[in-house]
Amino acid sequence: MRQWTPPPGWLFCPADRPERYRKAVQRADIVVLDLEDAVAPEHKDDARRAVAELVDDGVYDFERTVLRIHGAGSSEHTADLQLLRETSIGRIMLAKAERADDLAQLGHLDVIALIETPLGVDQCSSIADATCVTALMWGADDLVAGLGGLSSRCPDGRYRDVARYARSRVLVAAKARSLVAIDAVYMDIPDVDGLRAECLDAVAVGFDATVAIHPTQVDVIRDAYAPPADQVRWARDLLAATNDGRGVTTFEGRMVDGPVYAQARRILARSRHTNEPAERATDPGDCLTPRREKTSSAGRAAKTGK
Repeated sequence: MRQWTPPPGWLFCPADRPERYRKAVQRADIVVLDLEDAVAPEHKDDARRAVAELVDDGVYDFERTVLRIHGAGSSEHTADLQLLRETSIGRIMLAKAERADDLAQLGHLDVIALIETPLGVDQCSSIADATCVTALMWGADDLVAGLGGLSSRCPDGRYRDVARYARSRVLVAAKARSLVAIDAVYMDIPDVDGLRAECLDAVAVGFDATVAIHPTQVDVIRDAYAPPADQVRWARDLLAATNDGRGVTTFEGRMVDGPVYAQARRILARSRHTNEPAERATDPGDCLTPRREKTSSAGRAAKTGK
């Protein structure tokens, strides 16, 4: 498993709309190119072909794209795995991860396990133990549907207790293993204040990123994850005054030890991600060259007979 510290502003993008991907990859820190819920059943094959063409054309950004594939028990999962073999895409999100066995065929990949079913929440610790897992994300609406419920949120917008429980379970399982923790999407697109408040809470408890469902949400997420200037100054001064955070001492009248040093380093890491974003090219083709060897369309046709 490769350690990974991603920036916070993620964005879902339907895989059957490659023209949206070209825009999304310039807008977001990480694009989740979605083969699952964002694509209608009759367009699944078209979506896989579109992903393969993005790779062939040198547009697919292997460093800043995660491909969401179907869950292990679904009828589309096998076709998704074939696409991975043909394109050498190496970073994926596994939808509806429910058991450690779901990851058996994914050991060579970097996997974000999406915990969004009752069984997935129940088994999230064993899922997180899989060596291919680099991150956990949770989802509220599929979870509540699986429970037979009607809504993950109260009328005032707050999560109901069962959703808060799942969120906490996934966060703790990830952080206990030094994995990345990704918060769920915020479905009410016009409610900018609600999204900001939820992201601020995510930062406060230790989440590393939040995934947007609309491009307008990305900057709100980034801003919420960006630490205030006074926090950044405090973190820099603390580490400079304590030999980069070694031993137990006092700083500005407060005792500091290992957890405080870790907090300071986390603040500086978030500052780097949110205040020094990666340069975006005007033309996606300028900077989105795949780093992996790829299989051409002709090669895929020879393999599949299509």
